[in-house]
Amino acid sequence: MKNLTFINKLIYIINSVLALLLLLSYLLQFISPKTMPVFAILSLLVPALIIINIIFVIYWLINLKKQFLLSAIILTIGFFTSTQFYKLTENNSSFNDDIKVMSYNVRMFNHWKWIEDDNIDQKIKTLIDDKSPDVLLFQEYYTLKKQEYSYPYQFIKTKNKKSKIGLAIYSRFPIVNSGSLNLKNTSNNIIFADIVKNKDTIRIYNLHLQSLQLNTQKENFGQENSEKLIVRLKERFKKQAEQTEVFLAHETEWKGKKIIAGDFNNTAYSWVYNQIASNKIDSYLEAGKGFGKTFNYWFPMRIDFILTDENAIINQHLTFSENYSDHYPILAKINW
Repeated sequence: MKNLTFINKLIYIINSVLALLLLLSYLLQFISPKTMPVFAILSLLVPALIIINIIFVIYWLINLKKQFLLSAIILTIGFFTSTQFYKLTENNSSFNDDIKVMSYNVRMFNHWKWIEDDNIDQKIKTLIDDKSPDVLLFQEYYTLKKQEYSYPYQFIKTKNKKSKIGLAIYSRFPIVNSGSLNLKNTSNNIIFADIVKNKDTIRIYNLHLQSLQLNTQKENFGQENSEKLIVRLKERFKKQAEQTEVFLAHETEWKGKKIIAGDFNNTAYSWVYNQIASNKIDSYLEAGKGFGKTFNYWFPMRIDFILTDENAIINQHLTFSENYSDHYPILAKINW
């Protein structure tokens, strides 16, 4: 610090704080939000913290200063102890009997006109028809008569008889069993369907964990409404933890092949994700490429996932960039 200018000393102090936050974030996977809900908010910021610390490393290297070591060491620790932030390579193989699974939070097909386009529902249908998944999972599904998807089997669950909003599972394969976990005190939910393919029964879970209600146009950390945002997020993360426990208790009863997908409303650095993904394969980590961004925010947030049991083979993972919702659809080719 002695050989640094006043400006560089100030930069290094900021660097130290943000590097420490990144280091603390590596502990998130071990701490339930029910215990420390404020700490859980860091899970949303980890991608931004990684990018910022990479920028600090570059800055100090350009200036030939040893201060680059602080962020470099912490980033290296994260590389070996945390989930992958960016994928350079992808798997793009394919088998004839792959199951193509797509998960998409469609934000009620733009029913409330968040996007100034009257044809969003038709554009979503065109995208899905083009990609032609065998199993299609919708979160924030809105039941409209004009939505007609060419699948012989389906399970659609709205929150109650009066509601038009819910979750949907469409399948080209027979659905022999289905159900809902009926999460309490929330508009979110988890549903499942057992499909039969080549005499194999595969359980499909569609998760939509507690929404954070993060307004990407009006709310950001550091603005004047941050305090209200943080209070709300604390309660949402606690609910996510409770819902995760409900899901895990239900999941343990199924011993066969399974696919767990949906909108977790949390990142791969969170306790929620790590509990659900334990002893499973993440299709993005196995076969994806790039940041895998699934939520339309100012830094890359991956909060939508497709997971399988450990015996599965992931032949492909794709993240699409069509801006028809506040989420981007993901698709994986899966085999066993």
